[in-house]
Amino acid sequence: MKLATRYLGLDLEHPIVASASPLSRDLDGILRLEDAGCAAIVTPSIYEEEIEAEDQAFAELIERGSFAQPEAAGYFPNPSRPVGGLIGRIETLRKAVRACDVPIIASLNGSTPSGWTEVAREVEEAGAAAIELNIYRVPADSALSGEAVEARWLETVGRVREAVSLPLAVKLGPWLSSPAHFAARLVEAGAGGLVLFNRFYQPDIDLETLRAVPDLHLSQPYEIRQALMWIALMSGRTTASLAATTGVDSYREVVKYLLVGADVVMTASALLRHGPDHAAALRRGLEEWMEGRGFSSADELRGRLAAGRVDQPEGYVRAQYIRVLTGHDHGRG
Repeated sequence: MKLATRYLGLDLEHPIVASASPLSRDLDGILRLEDAGCAAIVTPSIYEEEIEAEDQAFAELIERGSFAQPEAAGYFPNPSRPVGGLIGRIETLRKAVRACDVPIIASLNGSTPSGWTEVAREVEEAGAAAIELNIYRVPADSALSGEAVEARWLETVGRVREAVSLPLAVKLGPWLSSPAHFAARLVEAGAGGLVLFNRFYQPDIDLETLRAVPDLHLSQPYEIRQALMWIALMSGRTTASLAATTGVDSYREVVKYLLVGADVVMTASALLRHGPDHAAALRRGLEEWMEGRGFSSADELRGRLAAGRVDQPEGYVRAQYIRVLTGHDHGRG
């Protein structure tokens, strides 16, 4: 059985990749994921705000001590690069690259153009195999148009592309008026891969405290549908590598994503829910399913149900929409 896969120009043993999660935050977790059989590992996003907050706290600590003893001011040299959180994360990345045989992909989430590029240079120097740009931003300003939001994202990709030579993937949210068109513009700006789709974590409300509270739910298989559709529509119509994420729990979701054209299938929720060793179960299930249906390689399977195989993909999707609604039996369920 040949499961060899290429993603962002990287040669992978198979298409199952560990997405960014707490499991890949430290070296021990990364090594566990590699031992479990993940073909590549994405580290959790390095957030510009998180680094700034830690650096600010560090600076305040230094200043407090220097005011207490004026002569102590000379003990602390002015840092020439960010300190605190970034240094620790970069050191973990560097150790992981040295210790692992599988590619380590660094995820970044910046808030300013300079924040993106500075950290991108750091992770490139640390030896990351690629960078995943996680453009998780909720445009809460009602004066900011969708066009302006997309322009900012395109500028970000372009700046990072100029700053580093590593392969770049962009992790997108699904709420775009024309995802396929914007994906093409991201490729023009320098993206070599697209990760579909990011999950946005909306807060809940605690009725006792009357405050917004974080409420994390691991993804479920029913959430596969949106990414499944858009990967089917983009497969064969973009030069970018396509990574599927969200909704993966068993080998069934892996098979479905490959059928519509995904190059790799990423999962975090399944590994958090079942443990890192679940990666081996996903691979084993994929191999058994392929063997039972006469497929000898992932390439034979990939894209067999992509929308590009029909003349009018938009009409095909609309036909499915109409069929679902008109075929629903109200007397059931």
